[in-house]
Amino acid sequence: MSAQVPMNMTITGCMLTFYRKTPTVVFWQWVNQSFNAVVNYSNRSGDTPITVGQLGTAYVSATTGAVATALGLKSLTKHLPPLVGRFVPFAAVAAANCINIPLMRQRELQVGIPVTDEAGQRLGHSVTAAKQGIFQVVISRICMAIPAMAIPPVIMDTLEKKDFLKRRPWLGAPLQVGLVGFCLVFATPLCCALFPQRSSIHVSRLEPELRAQIRQQNASIEVVYYNKGL
Repeated sequence: MSAQVPMNMTITGCMLTFYRKTPTVVFWQWVNQSFNAVVNYSNRSGDTPITVGQLGTAYVSATTGAVATALGLKSLTKHLPPLVGRFVPFAAVAAANCINIPLMRQRELQVGIPVTDEAGQRLGHSVTAAKQGIFQVVISRICMAIPAMAIPPVIMDTLEKKDFLKRRPWLGAPLQVGLVGFCLVFATPLCCALFPQRSSIHVSRLEPELRAQIRQQNASIEVVYYNKGL
Protein backbone atom coordinates (compact mmCIF):
# COMPACT_ATOMS: atom_id res chain seq x y z
CA MET A 1 0.00 0.00 0.00
CA SER A 2 2.98 2.33 0.55
CA ALA A 3 3.60 2.11 -3.22
CA GLN A 4 0.06 3.28 -4.00
CA VAL A 5 0.90 6.95 -4.70
CA PRO A 6 4.14 6.63 -6.77
CA MET A 7 2.90 3.62 -8.75
CA ASN A 8 -0.67 4.79 -9.30
CA MET A 9 0.29 8.34 -10.25
CA THR A 10 2.36 6.92 -13.11
CA ILE A 11 -0.13 4.24 -14.18
CA THR A 12 -3.25 6.41 -13.82
CA GLY A 13 -1.55 9.36 -15.49
CA CYS A 14 -0.72 7.17 -18.49
CA MET A 15 -4.25 5.68 -18.57
CA LEU A 16 -5.71 9.20 -18.69
CA THR A 17 -3.20 10.35 -21.32
CA PHE A 18 -3.26 7.36 -23.68
CA TYR A 19 -6.99 6.58 -23.69
CA ARG A 20 -7.71 7.10 -27.41
CA LYS A 21 -6.16 3.96 -28.99
CA THR A 22 -7.22 0.40 -28.20
CA PRO A 23 -3.67 -1.09 -27.85
CA THR A 24 -2.67 1.56 -25.29
CA VAL A 25 -5.99 1.13 -23.41
CA VAL A 26 -5.38 -2.63 -23.19
CA PHE A 27 -1.74 -2.22 -22.13
CA TRP A 28 -2.30 0.36 -19.38
CA GLN A 29 -5.43 -1.35 -18.03
CA TRP A 30 -3.46 -4.61 -17.87
CA VAL A 31 -0.55 -2.87 -16.07
CA ASN A 32 -3.00 -1.22 -13.66
CA GLN A 33 -4.90 -4.40 -12.85
CA SER A 34 -1.68 -6.39 -12.49
CA PHE A 35 -0.45 -3.87 -9.92
CA ASN A 36 -3.88 -3.89 -8.23
CA ALA A 37 -3.84 -7.69 -8.10
CA VAL A 38 -0.50 -7.61 -6.23
CA VAL A 39 -1.80 -4.90 -3.85
CA ASN A 40 -5.10 -6.73 -3.25
CA TYR A 41 -3.36 -10.03 -2.56
CA SER A 42 -0.71 -8.46 -0.31
CA ASN A 43 -3.29 -6.51 1.71
CA ARG A 44 -5.89 -9.26 2.05
CA SER A 45 -7.35 -10.21 5.40
CA GLY A 46 -6.75 -13.45 7.23
CA ASP A 47 -4.11 -16.14 6.94
CA THR A 48 -5.86 -18.74 4.79
CA PRO A 49 -3.32 -20.21 2.32
CA ILE A 50 -3.97 -19.92 -1.43
CA THR A 51 -2.42 -22.21 -4.02
CA VAL A 52 -0.44 -20.97 -7.02
CA GLY A 53 -3.19 -22.30 -9.29
CA GLN A 54 -5.93 -20.41 -7.44
CA LEU A 55 -3.78 -17.26 -7.43
CA GLY A 56 -3.15 -17.59 -11.19
CA THR A 57 -6.85 -18.11 -11.93
CA ALA A 58 -7.79 -15.10 -9.79
CA TYR A 59 -5.17 -12.92 -11.53
CA VAL A 60 -6.22 -13.91 -15.07
CA SER A 61 -9.93 -13.49 -14.25
CA ALA A 62 -9.38 -10.10 -12.60
CA THR A 63 -7.19 -8.61 -15.33
CA THR A 64 -9.29 -10.02 -18.20
CA GLY A 65 -12.50 -8.70 -16.65
CA ALA A 66 -10.98 -5.27 -16.14
CA VAL A 67 -9.56 -4.97 -19.67
CA ALA A 68 -12.84 -6.20 -21.22
CA THR A 69 -14.75 -3.59 -19.18
CA ALA A 70 -12.43 -0.81 -20.37
CA LEU A 71 -12.76 -1.83 -24.03
CA GLY A 72 -16.55 -2.13 -23.74
CA LEU A 73 -16.86 1.35 -22.22
CA LYS A 74 -14.47 2.78 -24.82
CA SER A 75 -16.61 1.49 -27.68
CA LEU A 76 -19.79 2.90 -26.05
CA THR A 77 -18.32 6.41 -25.82
CA LYS A 78 -16.81 6.48 -29.32
CA HIS A 79 -19.38 8.97 -30.65
CA LEU A 80 -19.65 11.07 -27.48
CA PRO A 81 -17.80 14.36 -26.74
CA PRO A 82 -14.02 14.02 -26.07
CA LEU A 83 -14.42 15.02 -22.42
CA VAL A 84 -16.71 12.01 -21.83
CA GLY A 85 -14.06 9.73 -23.35
CA ARG A 86 -11.56 11.01 -20.77
CA PHE A 87 -13.70 9.48 -17.99
CA VAL A 88 -13.69 5.99 -19.51
CA PRO A 89 -10.51 5.00 -17.54
CA PHE A 90 -12.24 5.94 -14.26
CA ALA A 91 -15.40 3.98 -15.09
CA ALA A 92 -13.25 1.00 -16.09
CA VAL A 93 -11.18 1.21 -12.89
CA ALA A 94 -14.32 1.48 -10.71
CA ALA A 95 -15.89 -1.54 -12.41
CA ALA A 96 -12.61 -3.45 -12.34
CA ASN A 97 -12.23 -2.90 -8.58
CA CYS A 98 -15.56 -4.68 -8.14
CA ILE A 99 -14.07 -7.63 -10.05
CA ASN A 100 -10.39 -7.60 -9.05
CA ILE A 101 -10.68 -7.31 -5.26
CA PRO A 102 -13.23 -10.12 -4.69
CA LEU A 103 -11.40 -12.42 -7.12
CA MET A 104 -7.96 -11.86 -5.57
CA ARG A 105 -9.50 -12.43 -2.13
CA GLN A 106 -11.83 -15.27 -3.14
CA ARG A 107 -10.44 -17.66 -0.52
CA GLU A 108 -11.82 -15.35 2.16
CA LEU A 109 -15.27 -15.68 0.59
CA GLN A 110 -14.91 -19.46 0.56
CA VAL A 111 -13.54 -20.19 4.05
CA GLY A 112 -14.03 -16.87 5.89
CA ILE A 113 -11.66 -14.62 7.84
CA PRO A 114 -10.72 -14.80 11.52
CA VAL A 115 -12.98 -12.94 13.96
CA THR A 116 -11.86 -12.10 17.48
CA ASP A 117 -13.22 -10.68 20.71
CA GLU A 118 -12.19 -7.25 21.97
CA ALA A 119 -9.06 -8.70 23.57
CA GLY A 120 -7.94 -10.23 20.26
CA GLN A 121 -8.75 -13.87 21.11
CA ARG A 122 -9.74 -15.76 17.96
CA LEU A 123 -13.33 -17.05 18.01
CA GLY A 124 -13.66 -18.60 14.57
CA HIS A 125 -13.89 -17.80 10.83
CA SER A 126 -16.69 -15.86 9.18
CA VAL A 127 -17.64 -15.52 5.50
CA THR A 128 -20.12 -12.77 6.43
CA ALA A 129 -17.32 -10.68 7.94
CA ALA A 130 -15.22 -11.34 4.80
CA LYS A 131 -18.03 -10.05 2.56
CA GLN A 132 -18.42 -6.91 4.68
CA GLY A 133 -14.66 -6.30 4.72
CA ILE A 134 -14.27 -6.76 0.96
CA PHE A 135 -17.26 -4.47 0.30
CA GLN A 136 -15.66 -1.75 2.45
CA VAL A 137 -12.34 -2.11 0.61
CA VAL A 138 -14.07 -1.87 -2.80
CA ILE A 139 -15.85 1.34 -1.73
CA SER A 140 -12.66 2.91 -0.34
CA ARG A 141 -10.67 2.04 -3.51
CA ILE A 142 -13.32 3.55 -5.81
CA CYS A 143 -13.43 6.70 -3.66
CA MET A 144 -9.61 6.78 -3.76
CA ALA A 145 -9.72 6.86 -7.56
CA ILE A 146 -12.38 9.59 -7.89
CA PRO A 147 -10.22 12.72 -7.29
CA ALA A 148 -7.25 11.38 -9.29
CA MET A 149 -9.36 10.30 -12.27
CA ALA A 150 -12.08 12.99 -12.25
CA ILE A 151 -10.20 16.25 -11.61
CA PRO A 152 -7.16 15.93 -13.98
CA PRO A 153 -9.29 15.13 -17.11
CA VAL A 154 -11.27 18.36 -16.66
CA ILE A 155 -8.09 20.41 -16.14
CA MET A 156 -6.30 18.76 -19.08
CA ASP A 157 -9.30 19.20 -21.38
CA THR A 158 -9.10 22.95 -20.71
CA LEU A 159 -5.29 23.19 -20.93
CA GLU A 160 -5.06 21.28 -24.21
CA LYS A 161 -7.11 24.02 -25.88
CA LYS A 162 -4.56 26.64 -24.85
CA ASP A 163 -1.64 27.66 -27.08
CA PHE A 164 0.89 26.77 -24.36
CA LEU A 165 0.16 23.01 -24.58
CA LYS A 166 -0.56 23.09 -28.30
CA ARG A 167 3.01 24.28 -28.85
CA ARG A 168 4.38 21.78 -26.30
CA PRO A 169 2.30 18.57 -26.64
CA TRP A 170 5.09 16.54 -24.99
CA LEU A 171 4.18 18.24 -21.67
CA GLY A 172 0.77 16.53 -21.61
CA ALA A 173 1.81 13.20 -20.08
CA PRO A 174 4.13 14.54 -17.29
CA LEU A 175 1.57 17.22 -16.41
CA GLN A 176 -1.19 14.61 -16.17
CA VAL A 177 0.98 12.34 -14.01
CA GLY A 178 1.80 15.28 -11.71
CA LEU A 179 -1.88 16.23 -11.30
CA VAL A 180 -2.80 12.61 -10.53
CA GLY A 181 0.02 12.35 -7.97
CA PHE A 182 -1.12 15.54 -6.24
CA CYS A 183 -4.68 14.16 -5.93
CA LEU A 184 -3.49 10.74 -4.71
CA VAL A 185 -1.31 12.23 -1.97
CA PHE A 186 -4.51 13.34 -0.23
CA ALA A 187 -7.01 10.74 -1.48
CA THR A 188 -4.99 7.63 -0.50
CA PRO A 189 -4.77 8.18 3.29
CA LEU A 190 -8.25 9.74 3.47
CA CYS A 191 -9.94 6.84 1.69
CA CYS A 192 -7.94 4.16 3.51
CA ALA A 193 -9.39 5.71 6.69
CA LEU A 194 -13.04 5.63 5.50
CA PHE A 195 -13.52 2.38 7.44
CA PRO A 196 -11.54 1.19 10.49
CA GLN A 197 -8.73 -1.25 9.77
CA ARG A 198 -10.03 -3.30 12.68
CA SER A 199 -13.70 -3.47 11.74
CA SER A 200 -16.50 -4.87 13.82
CA ILE A 201 -19.69 -6.80 13.20
CA HIS A 202 -22.57 -7.69 15.52
CA VAL A 203 -22.72 -11.34 16.54
CA SER A 204 -26.38 -11.51 15.44
CA ARG A 205 -25.26 -10.94 11.82
CA LEU A 206 -22.83 -13.87 11.77
CA GLU A 207 -23.48 -17.37 10.42
CA PRO A 208 -25.73 -19.47 12.74
CA GLU A 209 -22.98 -22.05 13.42
CA LEU A 210 -20.40 -19.42 14.36
CA ARG A 211 -22.97 -17.49 16.38
CA ALA A 212 -23.78 -20.63 18.40
CA GLN A 213 -20.06 -21.35 18.84
CA ILE A 214 -19.43 -17.83 20.19
CA ARG A 215 -22.45 -17.99 22.52
CA GLN A 216 -21.11 -21.27 23.86
CA GLN A 217 -17.68 -19.75 24.55
CA ASN A 218 -18.93 -16.47 26.01
CA ALA A 219 -22.61 -15.50 25.96
CA SER A 220 -21.84 -11.87 26.85
CA ILE A 221 -20.06 -11.15 23.56
CA GLU A 222 -22.23 -8.91 21.36
CA VAL A 223 -19.65 -7.61 18.86
CA VAL A 224 -16.67 -9.34 17.21
CA TYR A 225 -13.74 -7.79 15.35
CA TYR A 226 -11.80 -8.59 12.18
CA ASN A 227 -9.05 -7.18 9.96
CA LYS A 228 -10.78 -5.93 6.79
CA GLY A 229 -7.57 -5.62 4.77
CA LEU A 230 -6.77 -2.54 2.67
